[in-house]
Amino acid sequence: MSKTDTTEQQESLGSAGAQLSTAPQEDTAVGGPTLGVIGWIRWFWRQLTSMRVALILLFMLSLGAVPGSLIPQTSADELKVQTFKDAHRTLTPLYEKLQFFDVYSSVWFSAIYILLFVSLIGCILPRSWQFVGQLRSRPPGAPRRLDRLPAYTTWRTEAEPEQVREAALAVLKGRRFRAHTAGNAVAAEKGYLRETGNLAFHVALIVMLVAFAWGQLFKSEGGKLIVEGDGFSNTLTQYDDFKSGSQFGTDELEPFSFKLESFNGTYERNGPQRGTPRTFEAAVSYSQGGADKKAVIKVNEPLKVGDSKVYLIAHGYAPVVTVKDGRGKTVFHGAVPLLPIDNNITSTGAIKVMDGYRDKNGDKEQLGFQAFFVPTFAGAGKGTMFSQFPALDFPVMALTGFHGDLRVNSGLPQNVYQLDSSKMKQFDVTGGTGKANRLLPGETMTLPDGAGSITFEKDIKEWASFQISQQPGNGLALTGAIAAIAGLTGSLFIQRRRVWVRAVRGEDGVTVVEMAGLGRSESAKLPEELGDLALALTAQAPPTASVPEPAEEPAEDPAPSGEADK
Repeated sequence: MSKTDTTEQQESLGSAGAQLSTAPQEDTAVGGPTLGVIGWIRWFWRQLTSMRVALILLFMLSLGAVPGSLIPQTSADELKVQTFKDAHRTLTPLYEKLQFFDVYSSVWFSAIYILLFVSLIGCILPRSWQFVGQLRSRPPGAPRRLDRLPAYTTWRTEAEPEQVREAALAVLKGRRFRAHTAGNAVAAEKGYLRETGNLAFHVALIVMLVAFAWGQLFKSEGGKLIVEGDGFSNTLTQYDDFKSGSQFGTDELEPFSFKLESFNGTYERNGPQRGTPRTFEAAVSYSQGGADKKAVIKVNEPLKVGDSKVYLIAHGYAPVVTVKDGRGKTVFHGAVPLLPIDNNITSTGAIKVMDGYRDKNGDKEQLGFQAFFVPTFAGAGKGTMFSQFPALDFPVMALTGFHGDLRVNSGLPQNVYQLDSSKMKQFDVTGGTGKANRLLPGETMTLPDGAGSITFEKDIKEWASFQISQQPGNGLALTGAIAAIAGLTGSLFIQRRRVWVRAVRGEDGVTVVEMAGLGRSESAKLPEELGDLALALTAQAPPTASVPEPAEEPAEDPAPSGEADK
């Protein structure tokens, strides 16, 4: 169809052909007067609040979040950021200029976020106001030529025009159309939920953006490693690591405490998935508001205490060791958490004796032991010192001892799971490699020159690592996501359409019924629905059996004189 034909069709439809949505019409005129300052401001605002720009900004926001998921972020883990900088000295200056280590608080990410927020609001407000106006108004009257609409049918009936219109009004209202009589026709419209869904989708996007911002500003998140039998109180000093939003105050921490009673982990024993975890369960007792309760925390099944959630994120083993000095005095006794380095929970860590130890001369000194632990040892001469299975089937621990200065008082931060031996001397021990000994539960390694001993006790505890978080925007974000899906479903699968039924008396006194439909977009469902409506209406206005005789064709002109002779 040419542009001229399209224009003529729109003019013939009149108000009936008005847009079946609240989407703003774009000005496609070429040329025109030169824009002034106000004109350019209006043009920029129209572009910013257009759906095309909103989608572009949404794509840019998702694209901008990619570096935040691939590159370590300062707000999440400063140690990982520093490690990345040390390993990539060429890229680090560029990443720092682009603010890739602080993506979500960067200037460019915030600009995209704010522009998207403004774009959505500027797009929704006028469309919402226009949609309210459409809901308050009646469907437009029938166009002059119904036969030009994409779905059309007609028939003749002996029923009176008024009876046909009343029957059509009842049928359309029975099908949940908004209908009224306009002149010699009935006008009806249906499918407003499509625009409702469209607006709900965009409002839900704003809700999700607000929830994201709210969560980033007022969130708190911290981690804590707890050995069986130990507990935790939700105060800032109890956390191993803690980070929060800029508007979060430490006095807003949920007041509660819990104790890790026991940890139970089971693993697949046979088959190709041998060693795969099957159950991880942390039995805890917790207190809130003076009430003591018990619960079991599982993976993806957190403990909910008020606005806080306690997630189980990792676990490992904490062998119990006893360290004595040369005089037999116990200077250290307790469970030492070791960190896993593979799926079979081969673990490493450090045992540090910082106070109470004296050497054979009575001088104060510090001890340190590098520990290497395997829950299931293959056996002497059967491979390297790595675990063969995650469970405690054959636990063995290798210890390497040092004495001297642990440098814990140097003023520099120190990893509790690593041993700084730069100011220490290594013990030479008998047995093993001469530097390290393998111990079974219950065995003791004697230190040389009367320096004491260290015993690997038979009691091996387990530890669990928990994440305690407060995310105030999660519920709002979930509501927005559900509303967005529901709104998008409605806008995709509901069609807004209009139907007109005209009934007038013909020249021969028989009523002529015309029925036509117009949808926002072409669809095979509209002719089908129009056929069903026509079928329902013909039950009360049946087609007449008589068919009007066709007009007589004009007689052929007689042949010119002399033509017959030829």
